[in-house]
Amino acid sequence: MWVTSLLTLLAGAIAISMQEGPFPFARAVFDPRQIRKVLGNRGVRLATLGYFGHMWELFAMWAWFAAFFTAELASDGSGSMSAVPLATFAVIAIGAPGCWMGGVLGDRWGRTKTTALMMTISGLCALTIGLVSAGPPWVVLLLGLVWGFTVIADSAQFTTMVTELADQAYVGTALTLQLALGFTLTVATIWLIPQLENALSWRWAFAFLAPGPALGVLAMLRLRSVPEAAQLAQGRG
Repeated sequence: MWVTSLLTLLAGAIAISMQEGPFPFARAVFDPRQIRKVLGNRGVRLATLGYFGHMWELFAMWAWFAAFFTAELASDGSGSMSAVPLATFAVIAIGAPGCWMGGVLGDRWGRTKTTALMMTISGLCALTIGLVSAGPPWVVLLLGLVWGFTVIADSAQFTTMVTELADQAYVGTALTLQLALGFTLTVATIWLIPQLENALSWRWAFAFLAPGPALGVLAMLRLRSVPEAAQLAQGRG
């Protein structure tokens, strides 16, 4: 617990020490009267739909990986349960360089292409990690690390897309709506996974997260095909 507290204090100190960058945004607030305009913006709608697919998967994976890996070690009988916290930490923490990589690729390749790639990989991980759970724990952990890297790598790209696509007059409302609905959606899948595990076992439970990134990929490919994509990543889409 003291480690968590120290890291929280460190994060707070970093946040306080940060200053506004060279390209600040004008103050943007949430205004319910602007929701209709937000929903009328095709680019924002597609970016938000992609975000919903991303959130369908992300927090449920984070919340239940430890329980999944515990069951994997218990069934295998060759691993120590003390490895579960470290393995779970690694699977979640590897998302930090994943976010960095997602940002670099988003700026260089285009946001729609990067998010579609990351969601394709993470969705495949969701589909297959239960199927490999009968194998050696190191195989499961390796796939978990790939999943942890890609499941979050696209996250910041969705909010960035909204800031690029939305009219600055209602960008605050667009971002608030995207984030609020996206985080609300996570409640459903966090609740759903243990129900599926009880009914179907861990072999299939995580597979039900895959429709989220699949929907996100379709939304990103659609966004890439419309004129609004020219507003993203300096014309890279």
